Amino acid sequence: MIELEGVPELIDPVMVAAFEGWNDAGDAASTAVAHLDREWKGEVFAALDAEDYYDFQVNRPTIWLDGGTRKITWPTTRLSVVRIGGEKPRDLVLVRGIEPSMRWRSFCNELLGFAHELGVEMVVILGALLGDAPHTRPVPVSAVTSDPDLARTMDLEETRYEGPTGIVGVLQEACTHAGVPTVSLWAAVPHYVSQPPNPKATLSLLNRLEDLLNLRIPLGELPEDARAWQLGVDQLAAEDSEVAEYVQTLEEARDTAELPEASGEAIAREFERYLRRRDTGPGQGPGGHATESGDVAYLRDTSGGRNRPPKPPRPEDGGGTAPGASPANGPARSEAADGGDGDDGGPPHPPEDSPEE
Repeated sequence: MIELEGVPELIDPVMVAAFEGWNDAGDAASTAVAHLDREWKGEVFAALDAEDYYDFQVNRPTIWLDGGTRKITWPTTRLSVVRIGGEKPRDLVLVRGIEPSMRWRSFCNELLGFAHELGVEMVVILGALLGDAPHTRPVPVSAVTSDPDLARTMDLEETRYEGPTGIVGVLQEACTHAGVPTVSLWAAVPHYVSQPPNPKATLSLLNRLEDLLNLRIPLGELPEDARAWQLGVDQLAAEDSEVAEYVQTLEEARDTAELPEASGEAIAREFERYLRRRDTGPGQGPGGHATESGDVAYLRDTSGGRNRPPKPPRPEDGGGTAPGASPANGPARSEAADGGDGDDGGPPHPPEDSPEE
């Protein structure tokens, strides 16, 4: 049984999780959870036993010096709590770690045990995939769920994805079978500039999380970082005519696909976010939203410099997608690609022959 003696009773808690690795293109999802933890001064209250879930030849521990003492940090998954004040206070349980190497069902059961003991009302899992998304356009963010009732009540897309999956997909299904409402938010990262960090994708995930949970997230310097990132990629693309031409092709395809979607829904969301930020009282941090216009049943089984973006493939080499077989190393078809809410536009349109959610 999980005992949480040091954790106070939480107010309307929501669990927000992200995992480094296959489901984290550009480190966008894990960076988003790290941002929440930093801005709201999260307090770590639990860490999963690394021996149970990680292959240390795949995810190696690191040695560091604490004064004159050598210490080892082991790869693991940590849970922290952030308390959000205001007129409608609520708490978040943040889960940040590395995709486990083994015993995924036990891993999910352990996280579900924490969720049950803490009274978590909903789980939101963040992910990022590589896709044919131009860096000059708003980052597509899709909100999907495998719960038909939740899809209907929260106006989400019900996932129809079939294929290989990562820990995000496994945890989502585990939560669904345990009766815990779960939503996955997916950001599409341009495959031709896939190296981390990608603050623009991180910002889009946080904006969509704001809309989903109806709260105000302090963004700090993230909007400025996102603009600087786009400017840097613009300059790199301008140095190579093939890359510039390819980006233009992606822009035209994206703009054409979005023309029929000129409804007022996206505008209404943006206006609501503006009002939420404007009405935020002092002490919540500076506002500023980058618009980028620029009975629980458990499962069985107890920053550096930016590199030059690679040249896109020529049409004779297979069209406008980069090779790869996962969200973190190639454009992917995922639950997000089956339809999305799209805070920053419609869902990505990656190729049909690559996996993941």
